[in-house]
Amino acid sequence: MIANIVKPGSNTRGVLIYLFDKGRANEHTDQHIVASWDGFAPDPGPKGSPGHKERMNQLVQALDLRVQQAGDQAPEGHVWHCSLRAAPEDRTLTDAEWATIARRVLDATGIAPDGDPDGCRWVAVRHADDHIHIVATKMRGDLRPPRNWNDYHRAMTELTKIETDFGLHQVNRDKDAWPAAKRPTRAETEKAARNGHSRAVREQLRLTVRTALSHAHSVEGFLGLLADAGLQVETRTLPSGDINGYKVALPGDTNADGKPIWYSGTSLATDLSLPKIQERLAATEPTAPQPTGRPRLNPWHQATAAIERIPHHLAQDDPTPASAHLVAFGEILYALPALAPTHIRAELRKAAFAFEYAVNTRARVDHQHARALRGALKTIRTHPADDGLVAMLMDAAILTVMAVRRQSALHHHDQQVAAAQQTLLHLQAAYGRAAPAPLARLAERKPPADVTRRYVEHLRKAVPAYAEQILDEAAWGALAAVLADAQGKGHDPATLLRQAAGQRPLDDARSPAEVLTWRIQRLGERHAPSPRARAAQARSAVQRPVPTVHPAAAVPAPKASPARRR
Repeated sequence: MIANIVKPGSNTRGVLIYLFDKGRANEHTDQHIVASWDGFAPDPGPKGSPGHKERMNQLVQALDLRVQQAGDQAPEGHVWHCSLRAAPEDRTLTDAEWATIARRVLDATGIAPDGDPDGCRWVAVRHADDHIHIVATKMRGDLRPPRNWNDYHRAMTELTKIETDFGLHQVNRDKDAWPAAKRPTRAETEKAARNGHSRAVREQLRLTVRTALSHAHSVEGFLGLLADAGLQVETRTLPSGDINGYKVALPGDTNADGKPIWYSGTSLATDLSLPKIQERLAATEPTAPQPTGRPRLNPWHQATAAIERIPHHLAQDDPTPASAHLVAFGEILYALPALAPTHIRAELRKAAFAFEYAVNTRARVDHQHARALRGALKTIRTHPADDGLVAMLMDAAILTVMAVRRQSALHHHDQQVAAAQQTLLHLQAAYGRAAPAPLARLAERKPPADVTRRYVEHLRKAVPAYAEQILDEAAWGALAAVLADAQGKGHDPATLLRQAAGQRPLDDARSPAEVLTWRIQRLGERHAPSPRARAAQARSAVQRPVPTVHPAAAVPAPKASPARRR
């Protein structure tokens, strides 16, 4: 359950009119009071019902009575407004249960302490199944203001107890928890179902806006992509002509007057405000010029390498680089469907949507920490991609999502663990359909037996705990082929195997052979070191200890076909 305490206002009538009205999109139904300060407050009922205006006047006068009596001593912002919302998976609470919850929150916050006859006057209004609104006037019976300092944190502490007492979903309130994207309300979900949509309007708009942002190079280009996607778009400009805001609407989504229901970027997600978008677009590192005579780095390889480093950032004490990379990684997921083969696009879209709820997308993020990944993201849009490049990137993405899931589990962020698991399932399904063909093409180029035997020896020295498992996998032929390709370009196979195995642990890999295949294929595309550099690498390798292996990784995994693996 979540509490939202609105900034104090001074218009009691205005707040009540909103609560008992139909709502912006007719989402308010059966508007009624479930509890009040004395149990006898006049209930206006839904707007337009018999006697509504008279009872509304009576209720406003009763709530404002002590404020009027206090005169100049009344606080300027005398209206205290708090909404309490149940989690989507919670059962529907009764009016009596909501009344008890309201009283406990009012007691905890100091607005109306239990048993205090001079507590502030208040009402709890229900106009939907999943939430209530509490409206109070901040003047006690003794004409003193209430002691409601730090009311938000006191309310959240009480809600933790309420969730336990009522058997509701336990919200993680760790101050270090990653706030994931806001889920649609029950009213929004029901409205989508009535209109035949699989997602709520807010979710559809957020999905479209994030996809456009992942392909944009400028604010103007971003707004153009929104229009190309079929959204209604309006901008707000300063007298100078500079754009300082935007809002979007879904065609056909209108209010009772037939006018579009607009959503600002901030209402979709805090990080989708125009200033936040401008920060992201500015934090894109252009591809660095390559030294003369060397092959140009493949941006897909650059993006994959940057994604592989995200688990390392997650394990560090400083969360700043990890946050920046996870936001950029989310944009990669949103961009990927348009760049991938047609037959896996649906799964990739589902993965991007699920990841929205797995990590923080609203906290303040220094995007400069992920400039390289953002630069690669912008470049891959114009770089031809085959199924092998897409599979390579997805392979790294899967390991990253596993690391995110593990990190969330350590902090008991259950909802984010579930979202990461859903992301993982969709990515694995897409990978399972994309990887077999390029791996099979590589395996067809498996080197001669005598060369392969040397690679086996190198493998057993580089990754002794995984060697037999890798040799039993169907992807071993592909791994041998990329080792041969790299050797033909001047690389030392033994050194490449050590480098690939040392980049990141293989503990989470379903198929270590496939992970090493993609890594070595990337390493093999780099400029081969000179003979002197290779000699230095060999001397260093003699002194380097063998990487520690997680005990569970030494157990061979069940043999699987390429289509089912990873």
